Amino acid sequence: MEFGIFSVSDVTRDPVSGETPSEAERIRGLAEIAVHAEEVGFDVFAIGEHHNAPFFSSSPTTFLAYIAAMTKTLKLSTSTTLITTNDPVRIAEEYAMLQHLAQGRMDLMLGRGNTAPVYPWFGKDIRSALPLALDNYNLLHRLWREDVVDYDGNFRTPLQGFTSTPRPLDDVPPFVWHGSIRTPEIAEQAAYYGDGFFSNHIFAPSEHSLRLVRFYRERFEHYGHGTQQQAVVGLGGQAFMAKNSQDAVAQFRPYFNEAPVYGHGPRLEDFASQTPLTVGSPQEVIDKTLGFRDIFGDYQRQMFLIDHAGLPTKTVLEQLDLFGSEVLPVLRAEMAKDRDPRAAEAPSHASLVSAKYGDAAPRQPRPNANRGDNVTGGSPYQDSPAKQGAAFGLA
Repeated sequence: MEFGIFSVSDVTRDPVSGETPSEAERIRGLAEIAVHAEEVGFDVFAIGEHHNAPFFSSSPTTFLAYIAAMTKTLKLSTSTTLITTNDPVRIAEEYAMLQHLAQGRMDLMLGRGNTAPVYPWFGKDIRSALPLALDNYNLLHRLWREDVVDYDGNFRTPLQGFTSTPRPLDDVPPFVWHGSIRTPEIAEQAAYYGDGFFSNHIFAPSEHSLRLVRFYRERFEHYGHGTQQQAVVGLGGQAFMAKNSQDAVAQFRPYFNEAPVYGHGPRLEDFASQTPLTVGSPQEVIDKTLGFRDIFGDYQRQMFLIDHAGLPTKTVLEQLDLFGSEVLPVLRAEMAKDRDPRAAEAPSHASLVSAKYGDAAPRQPRPNANRGDNVTGGSPYQDSPAKQGAAFGLA
């Protein structure tokens, strides 16, 4: 069982101080938060991808590579990577590079995002969002598993004899989670490929998320990847703590009331009673989180959103300290009790390598340097001497 924090990278006005951090301050602050997450005992840190204000994380691989260089055990992930508006070739190459730099301490979550205008910004049609997600992942899946790919799909130019570089570390692709709030086709896609399914599990009652998780588990077994208990499930969540619940509510209320995602809507108490949000003491966070297992069964990854809505970096660091000292040790011990022995462990690069190679040494890909020239990328053998000369302006 893994525990982590995830960020949407919002740059939001602090309603208490009245100050809005600069992008530079927010980026430095989130880097400090990620490093401290490892120090207090979290397993995973994830950041989203956005290309519009008030968010800064337009390049998650750059940010995560920086965090990888400053940490030793922390697994880096995303929440999410846009499979619809990013080119699959670019995703394959950027995240394979991150995999190498992080020495395998990474995976990624694919999703369609929550910002409609991003589609035309990247030359896509939002009406094709779901077909884009399905088609693009089909290509990404192949790019990480086939050294040479021929591809002719619906949304990009064909590929002929293409090799994405670098090849995955140990010839083992990064583990992929498919994230969704309400789309059964995405749960079906995760099950079809034997990947993980992540339910955002933030804005709706757990019973809403449970329908998709159940459907994913059933389809995972249907496609022959294992039993329903072996399906790989992740859940989101939100929390804000103080030593006692009264202080937690008083401190968080102004942030909740002004938050872009749920401010000026339901009362804090009502929202917390109807969704996975926990605002209270460490014990209340423990109790509510343990209740997720009663609803969903054993699962593999629990993520918490704790840095949004204008909360200053200092406050978030204090939240991490409370998690590390009072929450995580109890959650780990309690989640391990009576865990179904058939339940899958959280996937890691080491476990994926072991599953592929057993006790044998992993293959380190060495793409054939003689497949093409180092100027045009074309094959030195496919064209006549006249055509080769023309390519260099010699005709």
